[in-house]
Amino acid sequence: MFIHSVYFWLRDDLTDAQRAAFTEGVRSLATIPAVRSGYVGAPAATDRPVIDRSYSVGLVVDLGDLAGHEAYQAHPTHLAFLEQFKPFWTKVQIYDFA
Repeated sequence: MFIHSVYFWLRDDLTDAQRAAFTEGVRSLATIPAVRSGYVGAPAATDRPVIDRSYSVGLVVDLGDLAGHEAYQAHPTHLAFLEQFKPFWTKVQIYDFA
């Protein structure tokens, strides 16, 4: 198991269409062959002091192992996502665990 969790804080000035395109771009990352399972969403409506709901979009993928992670990072879909959408976010936070 190798879990890759990514949280994006989007720019405030993005249009609804840009936000929708970004979310679809994040969904495309779950189609990379190294991904065993993937989930994309916005912060849930939970409200407890320990929960950070300040991000805009989250991605969690199971990449199997470190080799799967390396393949995911180098995959053309991932590289194209970064090129197209990096200007859309102000912050990204990544947590990986095995």
